[in-house]
Amino acid sequence: MPMLFVPGFTQTPSSWDGVRAHLDRSDTKALAVPERDSFAATVDALAETGGAGAWCGYSMGGRLALAIALAHPHLVRKLVLVSATAGLADAAERRDRVEADEQLAGTIERDGTAAFLGRWLAQPMFADVPADAPGVRDRAAATPAALAHALRTLGTGSMPSMWDRLGELAMPVLVVTGRADAKYTQIGDAMTERITGARRAQLACGHAVPLVQPAELAARLHDFTKPPASSNDTTS
Repeated sequence: MPMLFVPGFTQTPSSWDGVRAHLDRSDTKALAVPERDSFAATVDALAETGGAGAWCGYSMGGRLALAIALAHPHLVRKLVLVSATAGLADAAERRDRVEADEQLAGTIERDGTAAFLGRWLAQPMFADVPADAPGVRDRAAATPAALAHALRTLGTGSMPSMWDRLGELAMPVLVVTGRADAKYTQIGDAMTERITGARRAQLACGHAVPLVQPAELAARLHDFTKPPASSNDTTS
């Protein structure tokens, strides 16, 4: 079963290189998030590009992978959500987030990519990310227009809340967060409670699990996606 990886905001497919290095790379593919006019259109385009397999998304990529699992369940054999959320259930919170993201998009267009990334990666949630983590330098190639577009179309406020639909997920699901990421640990616990049979994993890091704990995350993915033991297997 191929494993399909979706990166987070500001990231490129190379952000998954550290994780993929500990897996069979011939059976994995890191996807670029296509630029479309809406969250739903992006979900459809990404699903078409990736096809069927085990989908794993981080942060924004996790929200997209979750949406693909709900809109195109026949393509998602297994689902891994890393530091992700099902959105904002409260309409007022969504409006506030859209407004905040619009302001942030404006600063990116005004100040440029380098200035924005300097501020973005300086946030406490990324404090444990190594300076040489995979994909960190690649982010600098993103244009201000592309980053601003992602905020406006793929931000948590722009997407529909999927909290009430989590019970629809019929495929195996693994929810992963970093123990030092209090906000997403709480979100991950809440999501796990709503997804029938979901597995839960917490690793020793903050928000950016794939960049800080690539080997440990890869081990969890390997265990989660490996085929079940045959009923004919015997042990000595």
